[in-house]
Amino acid sequence: MEDIDTALTGPNPMMLLGGGNPAKIPAVQQRFRDAMLALLEDGQRFEQMTGNYDGARGNSRFLRALAKMLKDQCGWAITPENIAITNGSQTSFYVLFHLFAGPSADTSGRKILLPMVPEYIGYTDVGIGEDLFRAQKPLIETLGDHEFKYRIDFDAIKLSPEIGAIAISRPGNPTGNVSSDDEIRRLRGLAKESNVPLILDCAYGDPFPGIVFPEIATEWDKDTIICLSLSKLGLPGVRTGIIIADKEIIQAVSGANAIMSLAPASFGPSLVTHMVEDGSILDMSRTVIRPYYENKSALAQDWIREAMGSLPCRIHRSEGAIFLWLWFEALPITSEELYQRLKTRGVLVVAGEHFFPGLNAPWVHRQECIRVSYALNPDHLQRGIKIIAEEVARAYAG
Repeated sequence: MEDIDTALTGPNPMMLLGGGNPAKIPAVQQRFRDAMLALLEDGQRFEQMTGNYDGARGNSRFLRALAKMLKDQCGWAITPENIAITNGSQTSFYVLFHLFAGPSADTSGRKILLPMVPEYIGYTDVGIGEDLFRAQKPLIETLGDHEFKYRIDFDAIKLSPEIGAIAISRPGNPTGNVSSDDEIRRLRGLAKESNVPLILDCAYGDPFPGIVFPEIATEWDKDTIICLSLSKLGLPGVRTGIIIADKEIIQAVSGANAIMSLAPASFGPSLVTHMVEDGSILDMSRTVIRPYYENKSALAQDWIREAMGSLPCRIHRSEGAIFLWLWFEALPITSEELYQRLKTRGVLVVAGEHFFPGLNAPWVHRQECIRVSYALNPDHLQRGIKIIAEEVARAYAG
């Protein structure tokens, strides 16, 4: 996060290929500006947003609108009591992971199972204390000469009483991997057998912002916790996370909100409430945001293949999110060293070895990968890819 801030505000120009900031899509930004103007012109709404605390679960009008939309449009059997707002997804995971695991008296040191790594880098240090996660290496399927895909190794998953919940991002960050409907059903079945919840991190996924390229179904039941966000919709600065879960879990999240911050912030929910009430948030996700990223992903992959030439580079099949995950087989240096070399040349990526929380056994593969964001300025992206190719070629040349 320090590197991202320096890249955006420092005196030396950086090509920011490593951050999680979404693209500034003109049509989406215009809708947000229009919503802001409408909010400012409505004195009552503006005064309510800035002058009053919301309840500990969040803005009541937003909660009602979201529950109705998800029930009507997605078929989820929920009410407003099944939803809580948090101050960003990172807060959501902090609260949820410590409800079901961690070093507290009523959880007996239980763990969060990550059924497939690499996983979101933000999970890594979220735990109080150490050793919050148990992680499972994936199966690796090579596809043609330049692609590969991770799949969950169900035969290797061993659930035990120490597991307090199962968590997976869909689509995956950093890989853009989308677990199939069948894989999610199998995870849901394993969770029910062990009487633990399945936590789906859908920050990039359905129902919004919908940065998912294959057709999938996202289903909710009382044993499933779905985490959404306004960040990748184009509003990372408003810090709005959304948790959808059984009412008892939401009551616990609400209590945590009250303890940590009295109430979640009002700005994000107030800004998008009308878009939720009229359903345009879903239409924008399907017709503007998803096509934008799908086209941009394809273009970035073309640039990578062209720049890498005969170098041993594979791209994880891009199925969603805003990143490409590059694997350099038998890379002579670590991904951290490659990151440092690129940083000196004004290109910021993220070293792959940091995306494996809970995997304690050595695995050279995690030091051969980097995450590249394709959400930024196309000129910077293309130039940055060329520099990555140059440094990778230099590494292989010794």
